[in-house]
Amino acid sequence: MLQSSVTPFDYGPWKIKTVKSHILTSEEVDETCALLDIPQIPEMVFGKNCLEITHESGFSIKFNSIDALKMVDNKHDLIKVAIADEWRESRVHNENITNSSKPFDWTYTTNYKGTLVDPKNDVKVSETTEKIDMERLKERETILFFDEVVLFEDELADNGCAQLTVKTRIMPTCMFVLMRFFLRVDGVVCRIYDTRLFHVFGTGHFIREYTEKEAPFSDLVGVSQCDLSDPALVDGKLKPKYYLNEKVDFSTAFALESQSCGQNS
Repeated sequence: MLQSSVTPFDYGPWKIKTVKSHILTSEEVDETCALLDIPQIPEMVFGKNCLEITHESGFSIKFNSIDALKMVDNKHDLIKVAIADEWRESRVHNENITNSSKPFDWTYTTNYKGTLVDPKNDVKVSETTEKIDMERLKERETILFFDEVVLFEDELADNGCAQLTVKTRIMPTCMFVLMRFFLRVDGVVCRIYDTRLFHVFGTGHFIREYTEKEAPFSDLVGVSQCDLSDPALVDGKLKPKYYLNEKVDFSTAFALESQSCGQNS
């Protein structure tokens, strides 16, 4: 039996855990397609991979592939609607997609922002004007824990790529999470959907920033094919489409945090 690799890290009232395992088996793929009511899922779905952040009060925020794929449109082909001419041209020889009798978003675009598990109903999520202090994140601070997890990946039948990853880093004073969906449909579009989660230890909330950026290939003239495969290099060339800033407030549950952080064993 293929084993999963579990990496735990405890800090004050927080338990952070990453899990890395194999891609779904063919049987698990069939079960997942049935669960999601979708004709196909990405070629490589790491169904057991996850990042999990748990507070000692009982609530947690998780990032996993199955919940992310639940947010994929399983009824409409949005690329076809939005850019029909390019879509038809790019899919002429794409049997994996054209043979599907049911329309669905074959780019696996997802606006997943993580899964909140809150059994005591302690956590309140609301829009806010407060933003992540990006300058603080640029400061030199010891990284106590870092990991990156791939949730799913697909080469879109050699037409590009769709990938969802999540990474986290824990510093003495704060934690930061970046989950990124990156899409490249060659000759058609590039897209990046980011979810950033930031928490300063000793406070009773996270700030969660969600952004959607996109650009047609016609706007990316001069960008090398190699660079187009690197979301970090493409990101600055995409146009913002949507932005959502939220406060994830757990102030009723964090009473012990200011006392507990720094007592990590």
